[in-house]
Amino acid sequence: MRRALEVAVTGAVTTAADDTAVPAADDIPVGAVLLGPDGAELATGRNERELTGDPTAHAEVLALRRAATRLGRWRLDGCTLVVTLEPCTMCAGALVLARISTVVFGAWEPKTGAAGSLWDVLRDRRLNHRPEVYGGVLETETAAVLRAFFR
Repeated sequence: MRRALEVAVTGAVTTAADDTAVPAADDIPVGAVLLGPDGAELATGRNERELTGDPTAHAEVLALRRAATRLGRWRLDGCTLVVTLEPCTMCAGALVLARISTVVFGAWEPKTGAAGSLWDVLRDRRLNHRPEVYGGVLETETAAVLRAFFR
């Protein structure tokens, strides 16, 4: 989670193609780190909606895309995603479809959260894949970053 916080705060992420830093614009500071089955960092993502004009450029989706590119496959089973904010419905759906094994998040998001706050897409028994979910990790620190941004 500390690495995801670093990505959120510094605004620099690594791309799967060349591992260079990409500065972020005035996007909401959410950071994500995708770890392989061995615990090695595969990719990172930070919200880039303002930077790219892409409504799907959430930290989680970008980390998924970069990890899939790096691995050369869309199935990311055995991988763990660590993100500073509870995933929204779009991101939770993408995590399920990518077959992520574990999702760890920091701050809860009561307005749009889809990992237990408003909905629980990640643990919905009607879906064919359900990752393990651990919420509220370093919640105070991750929430503080978001509160500071919105001030």
